[in-house]
Amino acid sequence: MSESYKVVRRFRDQDGRVYEVGDVYPAEGLKITKKRIKQLSSTNNQYGQVYIESGE
Repeated sequence: MSESYKVVRRFRDQDGRVYEVGDVYPAEGLKITKKRIKQLSSTNNQYGQVYIESGE
């Protein structure tokens, strides 16, 4: 998946990496599943918060 997203809320990802507001997600070289993108870009996660949005 080569799409990139903009971080809109600070979070710690599953690998322990911390993303700050304004960062690009995922970090360069990392591959992320569609399921993970869906979790972070919607309120369908344990915190009910949106963490990323389309970077386009």
